[in-house]
Amino acid sequence: MGEVRKLQKKLRQIENLEIKINLLPEERFKISRKEELRRRLAEIQPQPCGPQRAPENRQADMKRAGEDTPEGLPSQAPPASKILRPGTGGSAATAQRQLRAPHVAPVSHEGQDASEERQPAQEDKELTSLKTCWQKAKFRLRLLEGHNDIITCVLAVDNLVVSGSRDTTVKVWHVPTATEHKNLGGHAGGVTCLSAPPPVYCKKLAWLLSLSDDERFILSGSADCNVKIWALSVGQCVKSIYTFNAVTALCFVPEGDGYIVTGSDGGKVQAWSWRALDNCQSINAHQEAVTSIQAQGPLVFSGSSDGAVSVWENRCSERDPLKRLHYWNGQVTGCGGGRLVLSPRGDRVLMAYGRAWIKILHWTTGTVSRLTNHGSVTGVTDCVHQTAGLLISSCYDVGNGESALNLFCLPQCHYLASLTWPLAPRILCFAAWTTGSGDHRWVSGGRDLVVWEQLPNSGKQRGDITVKRDVRLESPLESEGDTEDDEETDEHLDDDEDDDDARGGEEEGSGAAGSWLRCLLQ
Repeated sequence: MGEVRKLQKKLRQIENLEIKINLLPEERFKISRKEELRRRLAEIQPQPCGPQRAPENRQADMKRAGEDTPEGLPSQAPPASKILRPGTGGSAATAQRQLRAPHVAPVSHEGQDASEERQPAQEDKELTSLKTCWQKAKFRLRLLEGHNDIITCVLAVDNLVVSGSRDTTVKVWHVPTATEHKNLGGHAGGVTCLSAPPPVYCKKLAWLLSLSDDERFILSGSADCNVKIWALSVGQCVKSIYTFNAVTALCFVPEGDGYIVTGSDGGKVQAWSWRALDNCQSINAHQEAVTSIQAQGPLVFSGSSDGAVSVWENRCSERDPLKRLHYWNGQVTGCGGGRLVLSPRGDRVLMAYGRAWIKILHWTTGTVSRLTNHGSVTGVTDCVHQTAGLLISSCYDVGNGESALNLFCLPQCHYLASLTWPLAPRILCFAAWTTGSGDHRWVSGGRDLVVWEQLPNSGKQRGDITVKRDVRLESPLESEGDTEDDEETDEHLDDDEDDDDARGGEEEGSGAAGSWLRCLLQ
């Protein structure tokens, strides 16, 4: 197994090199050995499942998206909640509601035992129906071309997709036509994060700036230490906040008068008034870079690259609005050494941290469980997203270069299916939304910016994705105490002459995602 671990470590380090902005000649040579190392790894430890990557052109493959459907026609695909049981009307919505919340049996003394027996059977039936429907799912993919570097963040606003890139630009895309709508240039460093205030808060700022009441604004954070506020209709920066630190994460908190909360590469968390755009609070909250900030009602969650998670309460005060309720360090979460991405829901926070698992932190108690997101230790999870009763996570294998989106149903986190396509790139960021007619759409970013549009299962339109199932992801949630010995250890091996060959300037054996964050700030 020593040879296998060394090859896995080399491939992780090569992945780190590939996402650097500037490469030295010796680094390019190391990258050129990637396929050779993958072949050697496959010979020693063949991968049991997963489609082979066909030698196709990725851009040409997705440009054919308009061949089956006229460009001007909107997709008539149903949302996830509409594909549960084709042809059964309202039962689909009923099934979706049952999957969103635990089943509660009716109170009856005489029929209590029978009800308890029916509950597992009903849940199994609904889960089987979900799996069957997702195995038939079809998506049309649209490649949005325009960025010349890695896409680091994406979001959806109305009928628009907004993307931020390490090329320092923010771009706005019109989804129905898959065309660039606005190019927002103004940052001097890579764009690291985006956020969109709700319409009611946009209206307040528009009034102060004498703009239309229906103006929409977006926020962008950058390694140039600035947070910029952009007006989408005119494509201009209307306000800029200098934070004195490279901005690595931000979110808008829609409580009270509204707040912008930012995180820095040095671990600082800051709050900014939406009304006056002045600094309300600065806290040295984390030991390392803040990589994710998410809001859930009056609560704010921040995560850092050392694996620590802080939970804050917004007290809606003019000064020091954030009060820390809980702090769990990397020893508790088990997520140290990577780019930590958070997705809170209720009393749980789902965490992606550049490994083959998704960690789930019960933030009130500090208990941790994990969900298998890849069948191999060479798997990488870069992003995780919850929407419409679904948990959607990215999955990338550094051993063979295969990439996919994994789907799980909530709240039980049962595995449903994996979606991929030939030559799919590593997915570093993700957003999901529904159109006004209820159609389900996603956008993923990384090397490519791709819009996913769900197609009717019964239509003649050809989908661009392959739906597969990985039986290795069928395992239920596991408590952290039972699995910590299974954590990947290849980066802790002693370096030898072969390991120096692929080190690529990485001073510590951190995960691929952690290196991605450092490269982003160069």
